[in-house]
Amino acid sequence: MAFSSLIRSTAAASTPLDSARSDLSPSPSDRLKVSSIGFSGNSIFGAAVSTGSSSSLRKCNSRSIQPIKATATEIPPTVPSLFLICLESRSSGKTKVGINGFGRIGRLVLRVATARDDIDVVAVNDPFVDAKYMAYMFKYDSTHGNFKGTIRVVDDSTLEINGKQIRVVSKRDPAEIPWADYGAEYVVESSGTFTTLAKASAHMKGGAKKVVISAPSADAPMFVVGVNEKTYKPSMDIVSNASCTTNCLAPLAKVVHEEFGIVEGLMTTVHATTATQKTVDGPSMKDWRGGRGAGQNIIPSSTGAAKAVGKVLPELNGKLTGMAFRVPTPNVSVVDLTCRLQKSASYEDVKAAIKYAAEGPLKGILGYTDDDVVSNDFVGDSRSSIF
Repeated sequence: MAFSSLIRSTAAASTPLDSARSDLSPSPSDRLKVSSIGFSGNSIFGAAVSTGSSSSLRKCNSRSIQPIKATATEIPPTVPSLFLICLESRSSGKTKVGINGFGRIGRLVLRVATARDDIDVVAVNDPFVDAKYMAYMFKYDSTHGNFKGTIRVVDDSTLEINGKQIRVVSKRDPAEIPWADYGAEYVVESSGTFTTLAKASAHMKGGAKKVVISAPSADAPMFVVGVNEKTYKPSMDIVSNASCTTNCLAPLAKVVHEEFGIVEGLMTTVHATTATQKTVDGPSMKDWRGGRGAGQNIIPSSTGAAKAVGKVLPELNGKLTGMAFRVPTPNVSVVDLTCRLQKSASYEDVKAAIKYAAEGPLKGILGYTDDDVVSNDFVGDSRSSIF
């Protein structure tokens, strides 16, 4: 037996500009991740599974749950956001946002922002992309499709998207970006480079009030929406949204641990390719296998996602470890969690617990489906994890 859950990546999942309770389309995810768990008795073991529907009444910890058929295309209208959790209470006006780094995450954050009425992206910084190339990359996306709105290049330092102008900046040093001049109070740090408190704090020199790092951080407070966002304090000016894999694993682990107790576990992620991989064999001095052709190989790799779960769920600190395999798919990844439980649980018990959370306290974060879906069915899904 097994159960599976799916999430968007790197940005994880919960990405900086997902609304706390607002409709977003498309998802600002870099990739999507599927996670699976199998179990028997007091243990959980990795196994292949074909999830099917059931007409029987499921019970879990005295809760009765009537099964409801779910589908991958039933994306909930409300999606939580670490970014909005960081915002101070506002009586009126829009939130002014700057984006540093116009890679996969930065572009998708901008796409989501353009669909919202309460957020304005006022500036984008990337020292390697000029305004014309930004417009091209934003309009055409091989994974998420063409942008449905309008975009034009006003001049070398200005883009106009859906009638709103955005300043284009080209600074290598974040301390030199004059965010205040553009009105940006909050910065999405999606370059993948400035991920520590010391490096990300450089944005403050330009006038930014808050910074959300769209990647794991060695020392910044780390949050996974649906898991530990209630521990956020307004005094935290720089926060990390963790990794795609952590955003996939943590909500699922939270539910399983709270219901049945996780003694120990091993996570394996079957991960879609990322921008750092090679199309053909090339040099990769720190990770020799990582330099092999991404489209030709299943590449073993390391991951810190399982250990990072211990940072957002302290009760699981030291209980989980993990490994990764990079596979030749452009989007959507799988997480398999094998763990030993404190309480005896049947497969139906675990499914009922996940479904209860997906339809209740973790709605919009954790999803549930009985359909015979495949990874491509989840491209653009805004939820963090889908069972």
